[in-house]
Amino acid sequence: MKAACTARNIQSECVFSSDNDANAQTAYEANFGARPTGDITKVAENDVPDHDILLGGFPCQAFSIIGDRKGFEDARGTLFFDIARILEAKKPKAFILENVKHLRSHDKGRTLERIMETLKNLNYHAQFKVLNALNFGVPQKRERVFIVGFKENHPFTYPHGGVKMKPLSEILEKNVPEYYWASEKIKLKRLEKRAHKSKFDGPTIWHENKGGNISAYPYSCALRAGASYNYLLVNGERRMTEREMLRIQGFPESYKIVGDYAATRKQAGNSVAVPCVTAVIGAALDALEKAPLPIHKTAVQPAFEFA
Repeated sequence: MKAACTARNIQSECVFSSDNDANAQTAYEANFGARPTGDITKVAENDVPDHDILLGGFPCQAFSIIGDRKGFEDARGTLFFDIARILEAKKPKAFILENVKHLRSHDKGRTLERIMETLKNLNYHAQFKVLNALNFGVPQKRERVFIVGFKENHPFTYPHGGVKMKPLSEILEKNVPEYYWASEKIKLKRLEKRAHKSKFDGPTIWHENKGGNISAYPYSCALRAGASYNYLLVNGERRMTEREMLRIQGFPESYKIVGDYAATRKQAGNSVAVPCVTAVIGAALDALEKAPLPIHKTAVQPAFEFA
């Protein structure tokens, strides 16, 4: 099976990876022993090795509520079509794509409709669903669209989740250097803006939304690569450390931290939640082991069902 490695007992090999960020390339190489190729727009599709499963996350800023949401008008949004040209040339058995929740509603649904229509024209049976990492055991509310497609009509069911959340008390470090602590001015500002006192026992992560309102929960709101350093504060007092951010994304303790705080924070904010995507990959592998359904039957949900 030529694909990204998974937690399953299936022989797999990652035959190609691509990332345009030099710091991310260095971190990947330190952890997985191979340096990703750079700008995918400069890689000919036929130069990508043959593979069974394509895993991809085209940049989300073009569709995010935080960005300008220009979609395909934004050059970053058009990177989906680089995935499409690779699918067309290499014809893998399956693919899994990930993007922000707001891809679903961007341009009144027309952007996602265009993506799904493109995949259909490439002769893939595809569907999408929004999954929340919070339901897969990590203390982070991270809602993301997962688009899953198969070359043949394999019966696929999205994972349900339902995994008990790991508490922040098992994520947060006990002794944190002064570097991570917010100034007294910032801490007082957070206290003044809080709408209500915390109703939760134990540690909380304070989140400042786009409107400047402060909320506190026993989990983190979605990590973001481009947010202000004080967007999320543990107990309203300090930033998360590099290791804490990786833990909240579900990375194992064995994952090597390479680079400075800014680089690791960006990588964590751009990453997928590991337990969530692992479950999706597992469900796709399960589907591939099942015989395809007859052509006249439907193996997947309707392409435009907003599940």
